[in-house]
Amino acid sequence: MNKKLIAALFAGAFAFASASAIADDKTPPAPVDQAKLKAERDAAKSKWGAMSAEEKAATRKAMQAKKVSELSAVELAGQESDTNTAPAGDAAKFKADRDAAKATFDKMTPEERAAMKKSAQAKKLSELTMVEKMSVGQ
Repeated sequence: MNKKLIAALFAGAFAFASASAIADDKTPPAPVDQAKLKAERDAAKSKWGAMSAEEKAATRKAMQAKKVSELSAVELAGQESDTNTAPAGDAAKFKADRDAAKATFDKMTPEERAAMKKSAQAKKLSELTMVEKMSVGQ
């Protein structure tokens, strides 16, 4: 039994040592020509400065489309917004609805307000999933 234990310890030590040797890669980075990179950047800046506003907008739009096309499925799902933005014309309607609801709430007695808050809380709790209920202690 002791021989098996010692053999297992040696095997573990060997695996750890070889893994750390592989992870400790000391190869020098590839040399970079800083002058060439600076010249390329300066050329791009001068080209960008010579563009008209329409050309700049078209270039930005093309760059954005290229970035979106290169996203993976997970990254694309993360880019999507889960909130739906309303059209600009609906803002006045939403404001009017909110003002009407606020006026109705202001007319309520304290007992009616408490009852409304209690029913809203009960509705929220009834809509929770099992995992959400467990996380809020229900």
